[in-house]
Amino acid sequence: MTFRHLRIAILLFILLLVGVGGWLTKHRATAWTQTQWLVVYPIAGDRREATQHYIRTLSDDTYHSIETFLETEAAQYHLPLRQPVEVHLAPEVDALPPPPPRDRQILKVMLWSLEMRYWAWKHDTFHGLANMQMFVVYHDSKLTPELHESLGLEKGLIGVANVFADPRMSETNNVVIAHEFLHLVGATDKYDLATDQPIYPQGYAEPDKEPRYPQHYAAIMAGRIPLSPTSAEIPPDLGFVIIGPQTAREIGWLN
Repeated sequence: MTFRHLRIAILLFILLLVGVGGWLTKHRATAWTQTQWLVVYPIAGDRREATQHYIRTLSDDTYHSIETFLETEAAQYHLPLRQPVEVHLAPEVDALPPPPPRDRQILKVMLWSLEMRYWAWKHDTFHGLANMQMFVVYHDSKLTPELHESLGLEKGLIGVANVFADPRMSETNNVVIAHEFLHLVGATDKYDLATDQPIYPQGYAEPDKEPRYPQHYAAIMAGRIPLSPTSAEIPPDLGFVIIGPQTAREIGWLN
């Protein structure tokens, strides 16, 4: 066996161990027998003083609407657990998470997944047990009008949400964080990756509405309220968002 083959074998063994451990962790998290702790780790993505100042104003209450949203939607599906999630704020993280590979080759993605898990462990600033980790990267909207794609690493229960450091957008930010949280527990996107348009019918909160447009609510995994076949808007807060039956089935809230 050559050194290259040995290195690949060791990597595959490590991936197997991590995969089994990740499956067990995810299984416990999505059994919904107890409240899960989603810990938010704020990061100043642009290192600006204004962004860091905004981060210092954050508290657990900043993310309370996420708890309320998930509690309300869980009740719609008669989940026995009254409060599915508690959101807690960790101290600021002073490093950026490793970016995912652009070409998304399988081996590169696997290596990045390992790197991301190690990075999350190394930069865990929370003094307690975090069932799920959400690294929220804040940006100054004046300098960064468009954000990088957020992502959720389902097998590692680790997410990265790119949002704006603006108090006027805190509730819109919570829509993004809730979307990425649901990725962690098995939900899939319900929008067209090329156009960002919600996919009919699973990406519509009111698929049977007549006339179909404009819709009044967004399906959380579509992320936008459809206004016409070619236009949609981001909901202002989670009060305009629902969890549809396909997503509820994916996360174990519906058989």
